[in-house]
Amino acid sequence: MKFIDTIKNIWKIEELKNRILVTLGLLLVYRFGAQVVLPGVDAAQLAELGTQTQDGILGLLNAFTGGAFANASVFALGIMPYISASIVVQLMGIAIPYLQKLQKEGESGRKKINQITRWLTIAITLVQGPGYIYNLFATLPAEAFVIPNQTVFVVSSVIIISTGCIFAMWLGEKITDKGIGNGISLLIMVGIIATLPQSFVQNFISRTSGEGGDIIMVLIELVIWFVIILASVLLVMAVRQIPVQYARRTAGGGYEKNVFGSRQYIPLKLNASGVMPIIFAQAIMFVPGFVAASMSDSEAAQGVTAAFSDIFGLWYNLVFALLIIVFTYFYTAITVPTNKMADDLKRSGGFIPGIRPGTETAEYLDKIMSQITLPGSIFLALIAIFPAIAVKLLDVQQGWALFFGGTSLLIMVGVAIDTMQQVNSYLLNRHYDGLMKTGKNRKAVA
Repeated sequence: MKFIDTIKNIWKIEELKNRILVTLGLLLVYRFGAQVVLPGVDAAQLAELGTQTQDGILGLLNAFTGGAFANASVFALGIMPYISASIVVQLMGIAIPYLQKLQKEGESGRKKINQITRWLTIAITLVQGPGYIYNLFATLPAEAFVIPNQTVFVVSSVIIISTGCIFAMWLGEKITDKGIGNGISLLIMVGIIATLPQSFVQNFISRTSGEGGDIIMVLIELVIWFVIILASVLLVMAVRQIPVQYARRTAGGGYEKNVFGSRQYIPLKLNASGVMPIIFAQAIMFVPGFVAASMSDSEAAQGVTAAFSDIFGLWYNLVFALLIIVFTYFYTAITVPTNKMADDLKRSGGFIPGIRPGTETAEYLDKIMSQITLPGSIFLALIAIFPAIAVKLLDVQQGWALFFGGTSLLIMVGVAIDTMQQVNSYLLNRHYDGLMKTGKNRKAVA
């Protein structure tokens, strides 16, 4: 079988094999840490915290942390403070000249920006940590805390939670450097996958319990789920090809007039930003509910809390969809440098037929990106809010509905495809057929 042959080929490439083993090992460490309960908390008394995180915004946060939030784990905050810090730094990069300068300095500038992001992550954990601890006090019974001195418990727990987040951030960066795939995204994906089986079983029991269990509805849900997965894959991989012609070089280093060599294409993705708009928008959506909850019990605060704590409600999904569209444009503008693409084409003797090289080419590429980003961002937003549609129209159990599109499914699909593409590139470079290529294996060249 081709799949078995591909696995064998992966195992033959020493560097790829080592990277995969490193990735799996570090992911196991992260999953193990998600089960380690904070010192001073009785693990047998966490039932009420689990009930609190069954649905709503806390349920989604618990899914992102792979259940660590409901376990009162040392990784309770997961990697979300790092995501929040990344959002803040990238948004500040638009307005702060120093960050703009760093963005143009290449690798050295990227390292400095990463360092700024790390320090900001620590600051965010020191703010969110006490909020999480005081939520434990408000949710769990008094006998759940075995350390009598409340101050000692709060200080030690905040330090441990902050350290856990920093360690998770380090794991993600090590996976990116030494493993395969984007480490931060993989940590989120693994956490989401960890909650998928339990969510499906709960929905299955809910559908089939009682007289005449509705097994047909379960099958319909699975069909819809696979259709949405296929739609997500198409969204992530769809591209528009822009034709490019190249003039032949003369012996003197110039270009022959009206004589063209190879004809190539520039692939512009329908969704060039991948899953990052989803992650950014979701991180922002966590904020209003937490801010309102920390305010006084005013009517306005209660209204905001009600609107933004129901992840299947109208206002939550409307704002969520708008944020996804905005972040898609924002992240595409950052990651697709049309000016640089136009300059590279001009230097290599390439041009788009009917378009002048240089500024006009950059403007044309920017126009095309704007045109294809709009439907791409709307499609992305529709898939992201489909869980709310599934709950309202199909009466899907809320935990299982999170995987009907939405942040969870899109992150899983996007990260899986990105990781497969990296593995694919290793295989093709060693003259093997890749994971995304059909046909017989070619003989490896030493």
